[in-house]
Amino acid sequence: MARLGGVESRSVAVLLHPERAEALRAACQFIEHMHDAGFEVLAFIDDVERLRELVPRATIAAIDGYPAELAVVFGGDGTMLRAAEWAQPLGVPLLGVNLGHVGFLAELETSDMHSLHQAVISRNYQVEERLVLQVKVSDAEGVVKWESFAVNEVSMEKLAREKMLNVLVTVDERPLSRWGCDGVLVATPSGSTAYAFSAGGPIIWPQVQAMLLVPLAAHALFNRAMVLAPSSEVQLGLSGSLTRGVIWCDGRRNVDVVCGDTVLVTSHDSFLRIARLSEQPFTTRLVKKFDLPVEGWRKRPGEDSHAD
Repeated sequence: MARLGGVESRSVAVLLHPERAEALRAACQFIEHMHDAGFEVLAFIDDVERLRELVPRATIAAIDGYPAELAVVFGGDGTMLRAAEWAQPLGVPLLGVNLGHVGFLAELETSDMHSLHQAVISRNYQVEERLVLQVKVSDAEGVVKWESFAVNEVSMEKLAREKMLNVLVTVDERPLSRWGCDGVLVATPSGSTAYAFSAGGPIIWPQVQAMLLVPLAAHALFNRAMVLAPSSEVQLGLSGSLTRGVIWCDGRRNVDVVCGDTVLVTSHDSFLRIARLSEQPFTTRLVKKFDLPVEGWRKRPGEDSHAD
């Protein structure tokens, strides 16, 4: 933050889902409060003009690689993942207002909006650090041809529906297994409630530092999900001259891979920073987001919870 004439200049990023009217309305209300508090507002470049038209008295600029003390994201976890592409390299914390369905990353509900602006102004929030993955794809000569990061997961998937991938999985430079499969996931604890969960992987509490390895529809006797150390190095290699696959990071960034390419997945050297307004335990969030029947699946309406 700069100081102009001895006065602290503060800025907040306001990032929103591009198509949801409720996200636009909530963002405009928040921007009004931030302007009144003397904040400069940063936004995705595609949103700057429409936000300026709706809140003409506010100072709104494109993010364009500039940092902010905080980014408030109006949308679901998909919008949070988009925001992470800007925020993670800069170390800017993300505070998500959930306008999606489940929303494990964007957890603040619109019913809590009344206190949001004051919490941001007074910096009354906690920041937790989440493990992020680093991905490098190299060709047969060992030349790195693509790099990215992943907040939730890295997936190697087949391109042709009628063909399986033949994937050799190596962990810490030791071969683990060769799977004929639809693909392989390497996920973070944050991603354990996303694609990895749908693929049958375990849920990992976000405070745990670990990596999750999940085969996708592997035709093998040993095809279980595995929890690895955060220091582990996972290498995925394709075999078969006609085999082609695709690498996806968070379902947003991708590159094709062919036989001879290798994919190296490690922990990133920096974290994703998530801001929260309250210390809501992950267990509570899990029960709420998945609508888990705490009394058990067998209980019938009107039945005593202590009955056999």
